[in-house]
Amino acid sequence: MPTVTLVYPRWQKIPEQTEFHLPPHGPVCVAASVPAEYRLLFVDENVDAIDFAAATDIVLLSMMLTCQLPRGRAIAEKYRALGVTVVAGGIAAMLHAEEVAGFVDSLFLGECEAGRLAGLLADHFAGRLHPRYDYFLDFPPIESVGPARREILNRPRYRYRGVPMVDLVHASRGCRFNCFPCATAFLGGQKFRPRPIARVVEEIEGIDNNRLFLVDNSLAQDRAWLLELFAALKPLKKKWISHPILDDDEVLAAAAEAGCWYVYQAVFDTSAVIRERVGRLKEHGIGVEAAVLLGTDNQDADSIRRLVDFLLEIDVDMAEFSILTPFPHTPVTARYAAEGRILHRDWGRYTTAEVVFQPKQMSPETLQEMYAYAWQAFYREMPQSLRMARLFTEVVKKEIADGSYRPHRLAEERLWRRA
Repeated sequence: MPTVTLVYPRWQKIPEQTEFHLPPHGPVCVAASVPAEYRLLFVDENVDAIDFAAATDIVLLSMMLTCQLPRGRAIAEKYRALGVTVVAGGIAAMLHAEEVAGFVDSLFLGECEAGRLAGLLADHFAGRLHPRYDYFLDFPPIESVGPARREILNRPRYRYRGVPMVDLVHASRGCRFNCFPCATAFLGGQKFRPRPIARVVEEIEGIDNNRLFLVDNSLAQDRAWLLELFAALKPLKKKWISHPILDDDEVLAAAAEAGCWYVYQAVFDTSAVIRERVGRLKEHGIGVEAAVLLGTDNQDADSIRRLVDFLLEIDVDMAEFSILTPFPHTPVTARYAAEGRILHRDWGRYTTAEVVFQPKQMSPETLQEMYAYAWQAFYREMPQSLRMARLFTEVVKKEIADGSYRPHRLAEERLWRRA
């Protein structure tokens, strides 16, 4: 049986953030498109080492992040030196297509369902592999997106203090918005593509984990579809986190009833709009992790200090601070490039923890200092571990209330009781 090795390269984690590893989503979706006639090996290099001596017939290099590129290149060069064919795909491969094409045997652009990846593998084993398979913006029917293949995951590696991490799943693809720091519009053509809700329910029912992360780009794109989705999820008694949800009382109530645990809410200023949005989420029993971008053109050092004070005042549960980073094919990058404000393109340093552009109202050094200040000031009174334990306590209470609580280890009991 021919062997296909799927590799997810490691990358430098944000040093200010508590280190944990979520099960990667892209590779399990890719794995679902590998036909059964192939033996599939998977290595997430963030939790396991690659055994380059292990026999394989082809390597699929799955890269999501720009900062994975340097390691992806090194992995490809090592395998190719051993005579193994390497194919690259994923979001980072699409954002850096020409560069990636220079260090692999074949480049796969786009989504792999509807037999597309199967066709590439057939071509390879027939000796007719093409240098490029270009399905960019040529989306397969959304109905062809079936359950991801999560059995490839090395489950014991995805735990934090003995507690299993959330599983990632998506109910839709694409995004109709075009936010200035985001490449989603380039990748998806601003097209919202909801999956059939019955298929989403089928997949979620089959996940042996009560806690999930709905990784949809945004849960704010189609009100009627959201209400239908949440009604379908409610009987499953799963608990989930997500990116922003439509700020609508009926939708938020339905999300809470469907198991919404907390959301990543973009906080970009200290306005009443943000205060009220966070307040509405909390009124519905939904926790809030603020996703805070630092270094926008309207910010200086004092405004960043005020922003941190504001987060503490409105009592968000967690905060994740990121430095604005000019990733390829984003609106902000086009402007910064035209203005000569991009300092370098050392992709391994594009982690959102390091300043790689010239801010408008401060020096790069000052922005770097304010980034460190934001993390330290927000978590000074209550560290990340205790804030996460507080959030964890809330989800355990919800699970006990509806009878869905399943303690995995004594460590889990200790973690939430500490809070």
